[in-house]
Amino acid sequence: MEILERINGYIWGIPTLLFILFVGLLLTVKTKCAQFRLFPAACRCFVQKLKPCKDNQGVSSFQALCTALAATVGTGNIAGVAGAISIGGAGAVFWMWVCALLGMVIKCAEAILAIKFRRIDEQGDYIGGPMYIMEAGLGKSWKPMAMLYAVFGVIAAFGVGNLTQLNAVLSGIHGVVGQYGYKVSQRTDIIVAAVIALLVGIFLWGGIKRIGHIAELLVPYAALLYVLMGALVIILCFDQVDNAFAAIFKGAFRPEAVTGGAVGSILIACKTGASRGIFTNEAGMGTASIAHAASNVRQPLEQGLMGIMEVFIDTIVICTVTALVILCSGVIVPYGTDIGAELTSEAFCGVLGSWAGVMVTLCLVCFAFATVIGWGVYGMRCAQYLFGSKILKPFMVMQVVTLLIGATLKTNVVWLLAESVNGLMAIPNLLALLKLTPIVKRSMT
Repeated sequence: MEILERINGYIWGIPTLLFILFVGLLLTVKTKCAQFRLFPAACRCFVQKLKPCKDNQGVSSFQALCTALAATVGTGNIAGVAGAISIGGAGAVFWMWVCALLGMVIKCAEAILAIKFRRIDEQGDYIGGPMYIMEAGLGKSWKPMAMLYAVFGVIAAFGVGNLTQLNAVLSGIHGVVGQYGYKVSQRTDIIVAAVIALLVGIFLWGGIKRIGHIAELLVPYAALLYVLMGALVIILCFDQVDNAFAAIFKGAFRPEAVTGGAVGSILIACKTGASRGIFTNEAGMGTASIAHAASNVRQPLEQGLMGIMEVFIDTIVICTVTALVILCSGVIVPYGTDIGAELTSEAFCGVLGSWAGVMVTLCLVCFAFATVIGWGVYGMRCAQYLFGSKILKPFMVMQVVTLLIGATLKTNVVWLLAESVNGLMAIPNLLALLKLTPIVKRSMT
């Protein structure tokens, strides 16, 4: 743990956070605040994309968005936000918002470049992502950097995409069962992991079109159910909404005033909010461009607008709902302690009753399952870039097997590993975005 904490501290230190903020600010300035200027168009495009797609090549723009959302709208929206508040105070939510607003333009740029530099593989599917963007957009000299990113992506697919998600699911199940005085055995954990692993294997084996179809069915309804439940809690605790926002803004700059001194550093609040925010919306990591590259759209900006909506839905909507539920419900937050989905579940149950814990766990399972599938796509494409299409089936098998390991790991270990790999993936992707900013700027005008 000490070694992991030290490594994570270096990766997510001030230089990395400033680098992410710098790239987001630079793109915001260069594109004339595209995330705000194009937001109405993004909303209109999002609504239009709800219609079924008749194009047989690739997946629809909405399915590509749902696949990207499947990887981003995960346990980080439930467990990650709770952890951010408990470690960094309510002010961490403010820094999550800041990263999201800057992340909207970053994700838009990533989607645009994904469409511009994608390829068609032997199966006739569109493939793309940071690896192809670096190699095709920046030349062969960036091939080593592209390969390095792909290596990080393969590792992350097992950590972020598998172990973290399953660990959070099991934690949520333990919390719900514990409310009724029961304890979940290790055998039950393994059975749950085996069922999820079997379903993941079936869907991954079906290829990108089956994954897109599953994501299109699963993600919107699970997210809508969660948001509606959260909205109900906020309505019932409406008299606490002002206090919640006050705690968020005050805690962003004076966390000790909100946490009673348990969190006494702006840096901790900022670092926690930024790292957990990026973990959940993945802006700057470049992974979503792998999903967006599979879209059958012809105009890069058209998919770029979906990138804006991706971050907006993930962080500004879903993460904010989680934060307000925790802060409005009156649940006691154990500041200074890394806590997961159980805090969110306790907040829902405190207002709506014990049944809400079951529903939150159901949403958690759906989110986590979707995330595993989404990250399975990312890992496959990264492995495909490194070893060719022959690696796809062996990689799927390894993904399924690795899921079983997640039943035996603890939350803090998994979170540290996930955050560390996220930071490593962000650096080469952000460097590429800086170099390709002129192309992005022309596409957004």
